[in-house]
Amino acid sequence: MNAMKSRFTVVLVRPEHPANIGFVARNMKNTGFGQLKLVGVSGIEEESYRTAVHARDILGSARFYDRLTDATADLEVVFAATSKKRKSYSRLPFEDAVEKMVHFSDSMRVGLLFGNERTGLTSEELKYSNYRFGIPQATEQPSYNLAAAVLITLFCIYTRLQHLPDGFELERPLTQDEQRDTIRIILSKLEEKGFIHKTNKKHTTEMICDLFGRLCMTKKDRRLLLALFSKGIDL
Repeated sequence: MNAMKSRFTVVLVRPEHPANIGFVARNMKNTGFGQLKLVGVSGIEEESYRTAVHARDILGSARFYDRLTDATADLEVVFAATSKKRKSYSRLPFEDAVEKMVHFSDSMRVGLLFGNERTGLTSEELKYSNYRFGIPQATEQPSYNLAAAVLITLFCIYTRLQHLPDGFELERPLTQDEQRDTIRIILSKLEEKGFIHKTNKKHTTEMICDLFGRLCMTKKDRRLLLALFSKGIDL
C-alpha cells in the first residue's frame, strides 16, 4: 500500500493561507500520502506547522517552486481539481477520475493539482494537467475549502486502493515536460498551416492542450503524432 501511495504528489498552486497548507499536510498524513509541492510559496510559516499537528515531517520535506511548469515537469500524469466548468477543457466525473488515478503503476508519478483558495486554477494553469475533475456537492456553495478538497480526493484514492484488483495497469506516459514539448511542436505546425491564427489562438490552443493532454502521451504516441504533423497534413 505504501508503494502505491508514493506515486502521488499533491501540488498546491498559489495557496494564500498558511493554515490551509498545514491542514493539507495533516490530511495527507491521515490518509497515508507524503509528497507535497508548493507553487508560489517561498517557505513554511509557523501557522502551517501549528495546523499540521503530527504532519510536520510532510511540511519539512515539501518542495517549493516559482513556476507550475517546473513543479509538474517530472510528473507523468496530472489531475487538476476545478469547481468551474470550462469552455475549452473537459472535466471527468469525480468517480471516473479516481478510477483512473488508481490504475497507474506503482512506479508512475501522478500529480494532484489544487488551486488558490479564492480563484482556483486558471485556464493557463489547467494546461499543465492531463485530466480535470470536479468534486460533487449538494448545495450552491461555490467550492470546497482547499484542505477539504484535498482530503476528499485522497480519502477516495485511499479507500479505492484497498480494493484494487491485481494485474491491471495503464501504459506509462511520457513526463509532463516531454508531453508539453510535443504539444508545443504540434501547435507550431498548426500555426504554420494557418489552422491556428490570431483570432482563434487562445481557444484553439486550450482545446488542443485538452485533447492531447487526455491522451497521456506515450513514446509510441509521440512518434506517431510527430510523424503525422511533420508530413504536412492537409488541414
